[in-house]
Amino acid sequence: MSDSLLGLDEPPQPAKGEAYRVLARKYRPQTFSALIGQDAMVTTLGNAIRRDRLAHAFLLTGVRGVGKTSTARLIAKALNCIGPDGQGGPTIDPCGVCEPCRAIAEGRHIDVIEMDAASHTGVDDVREIIEASRYAAVSARYKIYIIDEVHMLSKNAFNALLKTLEEPPGHVKFLFATTEVNKVPVTVLSRCQRFDLRRIPAELLAEHFAKVCEAEQVEAEPEALALVARAAEGSARDGLSILDQAIAHAGLEGEGVKAQAVRQMLGLSDRGANRDLFGKLIEGQAQKALEGLRAQYDLGVDPLAVLRALLETVHGVTLVKLGTHRLSGQSTEEREAMEGWASRLSFPALHRLWQLLLRGHDEVAKAALPIEATEMALLRVIHAAQLPDPGELAKQILSGSIAVPAGAPAAVSAEPTAPAPATVQEAGPVLPTNLTELAEHLEAHRRLQLAMFVRDYMRPVRFEGSEIDFGAARPLPQDFVRELGGALKDSTGVHWKVTLVEGATAMTLREEQAARQAAERNAVLASPIVAAAMQAFPDAELIGWTKTGSDG
Repeated sequence: MSDSLLGLDEPPQPAKGEAYRVLARKYRPQTFSALIGQDAMVTTLGNAIRRDRLAHAFLLTGVRGVGKTSTARLIAKALNCIGPDGQGGPTIDPCGVCEPCRAIAEGRHIDVIEMDAASHTGVDDVREIIEASRYAAVSARYKIYIIDEVHMLSKNAFNALLKTLEEPPGHVKFLFATTEVNKVPVTVLSRCQRFDLRRIPAELLAEHFAKVCEAEQVEAEPEALALVARAAEGSARDGLSILDQAIAHAGLEGEGVKAQAVRQMLGLSDRGANRDLFGKLIEGQAQKALEGLRAQYDLGVDPLAVLRALLETVHGVTLVKLGTHRLSGQSTEEREAMEGWASRLSFPALHRLWQLLLRGHDEVAKAALPIEATEMALLRVIHAAQLPDPGELAKQILSGSIAVPAGAPAAVSAEPTAPAPATVQEAGPVLPTNLTELAEHLEAHRRLQLAMFVRDYMRPVRFEGSEIDFGAARPLPQDFVRELGGALKDSTGVHWKVTLVEGATAMTLREEQAARQAAERNAVLASPIVAAAMQAFPDAELIGWTKTGSDG
């Protein structure tokens, strides 16, 4: 047989290079010091390890990409590290060179078992964990189970896990990670030490991305990295994925990552165009504002993106007026423009702009004709911007510079008090003052289950400021008071004191509604026409009625 048939005469083939690893995997933190934005959790874990007060189960929760699974692997390394000399114990600074550290980092350690609950949801999967947890670790100090997206487990699977989770063998540790902690049963939460991983601030993300670019030998403009950090919305993984795309978008010419290229890649409109559009809005230049909007639309910018940019501008001007710190990714020109607007616009005017633009954003999101709906929303903003401020209007009426038509109702008293100067409090949240407003507030912030409990079960006792005392018509969930206080703090920024008391006799909102309906029904039945009809037709039944305000 010839060499050509065997392929021996072909030139040797070059060895295949190592497959490219995306930045999100390549720069996954391998030590707690590399875990950005989670200092409080690292401090707590370090103290627990040093004092030998380790919990048997940890629950890590937070938005996507903040480091939940990475933290779970770091905890596994910290608990099983034996040090370079093989004599070390649990440490918050795992060496990364011993066999357990390397095996865990590479995902091949036999005693560190990772399970994705999204694809292993059943009770049989949990039963395997329970059976295996009885046996000691093969080579590590602890046998560790990392269950990602634990909220995806079925109800039966959670119930099967409860007993083992409450009293696990001494050699077993459970590490749970989830993005939706509200779906994890309270019985599981009460058996775990919970860590809420925070969104990573944009400033920290931008610094981290700068180090990544330096390691990758890629030049990047600080403004470009700030844009990537803002687009990541607190997620390191999302930000690294965007940065990966931005580096690829820069091409092979060595130009580096430019801010303008990142804007185009993300579909963001030019900030200069946004500033120009915002200026036209508050100056009331309707035709030029619509021309600027159409120019951005013709370049492919989504109308919703334009409205979001205008909302961000209003928010930024308000922060400048309050004297807060500079926003990330803000150029000198943008800062100077915002300072100028902050000096000209009052707090009421800024709040009015915010509400009008927010309403326009909601309308455009549902509109069949998005660009036309955006134009109408901007025209409404322009019309409102030309209206005088109510406080200034009152001053002009009092000073006589504006005449009040004869016979018109008095707008102000004869001796009014001077309006208080605008303060930061004008920007504060409007707090609910009764149970009805409380339920509507919760519904507006998508806390529908809490709103249902408020309407159906809460008997009001005292509602003053941010303090609520109430009784319960029926037994409430064990953590209802804590969840209600937390939900109100998240939505209003104010700390609430919610107290459940005994002996409340006031009606719930649902009982009040039923009582009103019963009273209306009785009033209808007592009206002469209905009473005569019921007498003429004894078998008739009142099924529905319309409240008209008369007896007819």
